Amino acid sequence: MGSSSSSYTPKTIYLDVDGKVQRVIFSRHCSPCDIKELLCSSSNIARNTAILLIDSEGAMISIDPTMPANTPNNLYKVMPHSTNQGGEKEDMFQNVLSQVAEQFSRAFRINELKTEVTNRLAMLEKRVELEGLKVVEIEKCKNDLKKLRDEMTSRGGVRVNCNCKYNLTDDGKKLSPRRDVPSYPKYTLSQETIEALKKPTFDVWHWEHNEMLSCLEYMYHDLGLVKEFNINPITLKRWLLGIQENYRDNPFHNFRHCFCVSQMMYGMIHLCNLKERLTMTDMCILMTAAVCHDLDHPGYNNTYQINARTELAVRYNDISPLENHHCAVAFQIISMPECNIFANVEPDSFKQIRQAIITLILATDMARHGDILDSFKQKVDNFDFTNEEHVKCLKMVLIKCCDISNEVRPTEVAEPWVDCLLEEYFIQSDREKSEGLPVAPFMDRDKVTKPTAQIGFIKFVLIPMFETVMKLFPQIEEIMVQPLRDSRDHYEELKQIDDAMSEAHKKKTESMSLSGKKK
Repeated sequence: MGSSSSSYTPKTIYLDVDGKVQRVIFSRHCSPCDIKELLCSSSNIARNTAILLIDSEGAMISIDPTMPANTPNNLYKVMPHSTNQGGEKEDMFQNVLSQVAEQFSRAFRINELKTEVTNRLAMLEKRVELEGLKVVEIEKCKNDLKKLRDEMTSRGGVRVNCNCKYNLTDDGKKLSPRRDVPSYPKYTLSQETIEALKKPTFDVWHWEHNEMLSCLEYMYHDLGLVKEFNINPITLKRWLLGIQENYRDNPFHNFRHCFCVSQMMYGMIHLCNLKERLTMTDMCILMTAAVCHDLDHPGYNNTYQINARTELAVRYNDISPLENHHCAVAFQIISMPECNIFANVEPDSFKQIRQAIITLILATDMARHGDILDSFKQKVDNFDFTNEEHVKCLKMVLIKCCDISNEVRPTEVAEPWVDCLLEEYFIQSDREKSEGLPVAPFMDRDKVTKPTAQIGFIKFVLIPMFETVMKLFPQIEEIMVQPLRDSRDHYEELKQIDDAMSEAHKKKTESMSLSGKKK
């Protein structure tokens, strides 16, 4: 995420190694010593050997980050530097030139280096803070598990193979949530926070659960939903607490993710001026679906549910089992009088709202991504806000955008989410391996890296979808679509560097292996 900078673009040079072309990639911030070591490794020359870099006309090239790039048709050659007495003056002259070049390089890059150091320090401070928050979350999770075990013991039994906080009896009636809902303190949001909430750049990592609840409560008031649907403010609080209590402490699919998606929806409502184009009922449907879209997610996706033949998969006949479960839990919470935010809505209107929320939550199943996007593409060029089918399709695309919108945010906000998602993927793939189930390559810790996980998803899922929405709302290009393009470029640069390092390591290993055989 964030804007790409030319200072981070790696430099590429091409070498003639035993008659073959060898490509070498290095960062512009490498020192001359690092570059010399990389050249030695690429040319099968001992690590500490003094070397010269010669161009195709026999001229010496200074080995430092400012060296001119070449092409495969104009190869450089790395030569061991002889140490005879006749060459001592040339050695001394070359060393002086190298030192001068390095000093010039440092002098001209000092501001860039200051900026980079400042940015990296800020990121390190952020990660230290996040690690501290994780410790708190882990302790909370341990306490929750202890209470859950005690409760299950007191009930005298445990359900097998059903990972949900709500237990459905045979006749379909729900039981109460697994524990009583506590109260939370009232927070007064600053004007700065209120304005930040409306933007995709909002940093979701700075907030505790109680503060996120207050932000969600504010969104419902600010959009006029409390007044429009005559929602009792105390009921709104209880409903939000019931929602928070029914998101699990998964690495990714947790209450912070719920808040992330809901805040992005709130931001898009403002950014796209949806209050002027859609009805208040549509606003309520969009926000409520976003809040409820991943309720009681067990941390294992639909593929696992179906392959493992879990209770959820059996109950919903392998058709979007998780999304159907999220819908069921959402309306189980709303059906409790103390949490029913639609208590004052007419039955016919509630039926319409309920069906629309279900439609949006079911749309978040990525198995339906292609069909939903294709349908929207057919409508977007002649979109009619008075056409119910057009508006229904738009709302489905909007919740999909918000659900997978992390890469729209700044790098320091988006990148920790990638780590969280990979952690959840790896937990699932480890379990699939232990149970003899198929493992998706993008979830296998032995096959996936952060760049490879993100590049394809950004290029083929995120950018095409957001660019299609951009046709209807051009104002999202700068603040939402361009950051996606920057993020794609960022991960492609990381992949190039990873590939170059892997290639160099491979050649070094092969060289050492050959040397060992000769001995």
